Formats: sequence, structure tokens, C-alpha cells
Amino acid sequence: MHNTLVQHTLLGQLRGLVTLMRPKQWVKNGFVLAPLVFTGEFLEPSWISAALFATLLFCVASSATYIVNDMRDIERDRRHPKKSKTRPLASGAVTIPMAMTLLAVLYGIIAWGWVAAPKVVTVIVGYLVLNLVYTFALKNVPVVDIFTIAIGFVLRVYAGAVALSVPLSGWMAVTTLCLALYLAAVKRRQELAGNGTQGREVLGKYSVTLIDRYAHMSATGALFFYSLYVMSAKPQMVVTIPLVLFGLFRYWYVVDELDGGESPTDALLADWQLLVTVALWIGACIWALWPVGG
Repeated sequence: MHNTLVQHTLLGQLRGLVTLMRPKQWVKNGFVLAPLVFTGEFLEPSWISAALFATLLFCVASSATYIVNDMRDIERDRRHPKKSKTRPLASGAVTIPMAMTLLAVLYGIIAWGWVAAPKVVTVIVGYLVLNLVYTFALKNVPVVDIFTIAIGFVLRVYAGAVALSVPLSGWMAVTTLCLALYLAAVKRRQELAGNGTQGREVLGKYSVTLIDRYAHMSATGALFFYSLYVMSAKPQMVVTIPLVLFGLFRYWYVVDELDGGESPTDALLADWQLLVTVALWIGACIWALWPVGG
């Protein structure tokens, strides 16, 4: 009986530690692979391994930022009706010392990554510093909080370019920024509409109408800059523009009619049409950019 209880406790703690790292959110780090696809070198093993290694390191870094954020917000999360049950620290499934130990391990992995990819880790350190400032200060500054989140996505794409030693396209950077601003604005909108100002202090400085304007402008910018990029630099990818447009329309539908969007990752993974659209977009990009003779 005692051994069974110990095993159950350890299993619960292990699950809590895994949940604390939020592996579901690692899908966001797919942005690191964008330069690999758009360079058309996705058949080259050395390029693939370099891009995947950078993605892995970013997964570790993003998990570290989630742990720091959860430790910082533990008291607020305990008062939240949903987070008090789903966040391991707030629910008591994981203790602060356990979280600190896991955080040290993750930082150690990033430090080890410096040996193999120092330039990539330099970008990741910038991401970590940005998120530390966000967690302890910028998350409560309206507009700046949304841009900070969006810049994190641009850094993901930049890390992918650095891993391959290729320049980051200005078109790709500004398109990524607009798309990330759109997702961040929708996230804030849904948090405000669903929970009011209870979830975040900064939500009291927004209105749903204002955030809707931000989201509309960002979505329009993402489509505009992506289309210009494709038609000017990658005309063979013009077939992907309707897929991007459909994806934006579908995401808005999920937000407005299905009450999604508070977590972009959950919205994507829970909607089969969005998943199919993303899969078709990736497939269309690879088909259009397939190396001649590859």
C-alpha cells in the first residue's frame, strides 16, 4: 500500500512537471523551421539537423519562460477559477523547489547548446531576457505587452535563419510580426471578453472594441505583406495565398462563433479545418519550392 501510494505521488509529480513545461505550446516553435522551408533546402540533411536542433533549443527555452511566468503569477493563478486547477504550481501538483530544479535543468540544456550552436543560443538568450522583462514588467504595459509577445515569434524565425547561416528576409520578419500581433490581440480579446480583468492586470486598460481594431489591422497587414512577399520574391508560391486567407477567416470563425482564441494553440489543435489548412499550406510551400532535380 505504501509503495503504491509513493508511486502514485511520484507519477502525479512527474505529470505536473511535464504540464509545467507546457509541451502543447511547443507547436509555436514551428516558426523556427520557416527559413528552412522558404530557402528550399529542406532536402539537405545538414540543414534539416541544424533547423531541428534550433527548434529543440527553443522548445526548452519557451518551457523555461513558462516556468518563470508561473512562479511569478502563482498567487494570482490560485485566485483564477481555471488556472487554479490547470496550472501545476497554483494547484499544488508541483512545489516551488521542484520547479526551480526543473528550471535549472532547462537552463543547463541551453548552456550545453551553446557549444554546438553559439549563434542560435545568443538569439535564445535574447528571447529569455525579453521574456524575463515581460514577466516582471512589460506584461502590465498596454500595447507593449502585445508587441513583446509578437517579437518573441520574430526571434523564433530569426533563430531559424541564424541556424542555417542565411539572412532573415525582411518580408518574412514583418509578416511574422503582423501574424503574431494578430494572434496576441485575439488572445487578449478573448481573455477580456471571457474573464474581464480578473485574469491579467493589463486587461483593465483595454476594451474589446480597441483590441478588435488591433486584430483587424494586424490580420490585414499579415495578409498584405505575405502576398507582396510571395508575388515579388516567390511567385511560385502564389497558390498558398488563398490558404492563408482561408486560415485567417476560419480562425476568426473559431474565435467569434466557437469561443476559441484565448489559447491560439488550443484553437488550432481543436479545429480540424485549421489543422488541414496548415497542413495544406505546408504541403503547398514544399511543392512550390521543391528543388529542381531534388
